[in-house]
Amino acid sequence: MNQLERIGVSLESDLLKEFDDLITQKGYSNRSEAIRDLIRERISQEKLTKPKSHAIAAIVLVYDHHIAHISQIFRSVHHEPSLQTVSCTHVYVDSHNCMDILIVKGKAGDIQAMGEKMISHRGVKLGRINIIAV
Repeated sequence: MNQLERIGVSLESDLLKEFDDLITQKGYSNRSEAIRDLIRERISQEKLTKPKSHAIAAIVLVYDHHIAHISQIFRSVHHEPSLQTVSCTHVYVDSHNCMDILIVKGKAGDIQAMGEKMISHRGVKLGRINIIAV
């Protein structure tokens, strides 16, 4: 683990009160860990602005499983040379709907493009792409 360094931060009292309320609500035990998480999140967001950044993502899709070509869409991801499928979970939601969660690794731009392509297919009702830079 890296050595910790102490820094000082000056904040308006109203802003600090709101921050303290937020971190208490979120369950943080101290300000330092909350600030570290905010910094990590911001750095990750900045990395994702570069399409070639290495990333891992969960692509979540809810779709009508009666539409036959949906399974072909999912197979195409497994054969996409620029992405590595880490895991796939399939859940029957009800008599018409399924949810698939695909965990993929690759370049942020490739993941985003593939996720958007999957979400835009007929029969896909809801979709989310949650990308994290690594």
